Amino acid sequence: MKPTPRSILIRTPARRAGRWLLLCITVGLFAGLGAIVFHFLCHIGHFFFLDYLAGYKPSHPAGDPPLFHMEGAPQLRIWILWIVPAVGGLLSGVLVALFCPEAQGHGTDAAIEAYHKKNGLIQPKVPFVKMIASFLTLGSGGSGGSEGPICQIGAGLGSLLAQKLKVPPREMRILMAAGLGAGIGSIFRAPLTGALFASEILYKDPEFEADVIIPTAIASTIAYSLFCTVYGWGSLFKAGDYRFSNIQALGPYAVLALCLAAGVFLFVNIFWGFHDFFQEKVKLPLWVKPAIGGIMTGTLGLFLPQVLGFSYGFIQDGLYNKVSLGLFLAVAFGKILATTFSIGSGGSGGVFGPSVVIGGSIGGAVGLFFHNIMPNVVPSASPFIIVGMAGFLAGNSNIPISAVIVVSEITSSYHLLLPSMMVCSLSYFLCRRWNLYRAQVKSKIDSPVHKGDFLNDILEGITVGDIFNPEKVYAVIPEDMTFSQFRHFFKAVEQHYFPVVDKDGMLSGIFSINDIRHFLFDRELGNILLVKDFARKKVITTRPSEDVNTLLRKFTIRNIDMIPVVDDNDPRKFLGMISRREVIDFYNKTLNQLKESKRDMEEIPF
Repeated sequence: MKPTPRSILIRTPARRAGRWLLLCITVGLFAGLGAIVFHFLCHIGHFFFLDYLAGYKPSHPAGDPPLFHMEGAPQLRIWILWIVPAVGGLLSGVLVALFCPEAQGHGTDAAIEAYHKKNGLIQPKVPFVKMIASFLTLGSGGSGGSEGPICQIGAGLGSLLAQKLKVPPREMRILMAAGLGAGIGSIFRAPLTGALFASEILYKDPEFEADVIIPTAIASTIAYSLFCTVYGWGSLFKAGDYRFSNIQALGPYAVLALCLAAGVFLFVNIFWGFHDFFQEKVKLPLWVKPAIGGIMTGTLGLFLPQVLGFSYGFIQDGLYNKVSLGLFLAVAFGKILATTFSIGSGGSGGVFGPSVVIGGSIGGAVGLFFHNIMPNVVPSASPFIIVGMAGFLAGNSNIPISAVIVVSEITSSYHLLLPSMMVCSLSYFLCRRWNLYRAQVKSKIDSPVHKGDFLNDILEGITVGDIFNPEKVYAVIPEDMTFSQFRHFFKAVEQHYFPVVDKDGMLSGIFSINDIRHFLFDRELGNILLVKDFARKKVITTRPSEDVNTLLRKFTIRNIDMIPVVDDNDPRKFLGMISRREVIDFYNKTLNQLKESKRDMEEIPF
């Protein structure tokens, strides 16, 4: 039985949804597998370089116990602990310099840039080189996080799938972002965070990429489920069931926001200051620089070994109330320096993970301070660790919403949303000038992939009736006028387009002076040829209710300068003409107004 138009219309959305569901599931599977392999490699690196060679056994978060164990207590070898990060940095630098220079650094910036400037296109080799380079940097004790590498790995795998399927640019961007979010959602065991992070990290302003959220939510769910099936379910950190129940605690939390802002200021300026100096002023081969950064990290690790590697175990110790105020402060500042040395020198790793550690350490220090002077208001420092992680991420990454969610997910602490929202909001407002992600653009209007969309949306809200002047007089030509009569008439007017009407005054055709130029002065046709004989019968028209974006497309597609305006209810009733120049002038005026409005908005601090 032949399908009816109605059945086709019903089936088409279902097919489209099914296609996207399949694509998102596939991206989730790829990102989940990438996260599984990368997580396994990092554990191998920690075991081999730190446990086996250096004899240093860092603590681990409760939700991520070590995959490999040595029998007996290891014997610490200080000189190996000092040199191991340099070896990892050297090997990572050589790999990146030889095969894929874009794999250096923290990775998330590269994925953001690919979204805005390359329509989601990432070279197929990037995720694989990034995985090995990050394993060498982080597995050998370099200070960094797993989110940067997994962002680039997941985004690269999503982009690779899009390239193989030869999908349109918009779909490639979405699949790339879905891979980015799925990687985050899986390796941090935070699927909702993955969906929100991928859509919020793209912009400096508190704005979400709506096209990305649903596909990323599906991909993140699949990747998270696959990852947890292999490595176990549950949150990354184990925390108590902390609840906010004392309004007086808002004062200490406000102080925490100020301290976090100071920490963000230090981290961003030290990190990018060192990065820019080291990459631009230090004239050494690309592959040597991460080794120097590794030596510096190893030297710092001799005095403060808690800053080596991910340092998530240190935060877990803090949640268990095993860390002093002084050690919290030392690790907060030491982690800033260690991450700067490891990643700012060109090593491969993320800055999201260190931000969690730095923010948690600042939160622990502030929490212990207020616990010592007002224990009835602040009975434990642990809630401040959790809120500190969220606030620091909100401040240095411009992701106030994702920051609240990610910390709730990785600690399973959902009763601290109120102080988290306050601290994240304050930290975000205070830290607008400093940002770890340089590839972020301010808003959608500043994104190259959205500029056309944004202007189209504006123009679609403007109708022809807003521009058209019905009082402007245009000459119309009766269709039974002879060519000779028209020639005499033409001498008295300055029109170049001539609407043609029938005996009832209804529009029946149109012609331009270019249509008749080749026989305009042919005397033999004067009384033989009538206007209706050469006028175009298929007239491109517009209506007062039509949007300006559609009108502009008509001008462009047919390369014409004027279009007749007809009545909304009667397409043959001629109302007048509208020119391309009128539309473009109105367009430029609207654009200038938007720019002025944007400048006014930039003066507002939020």
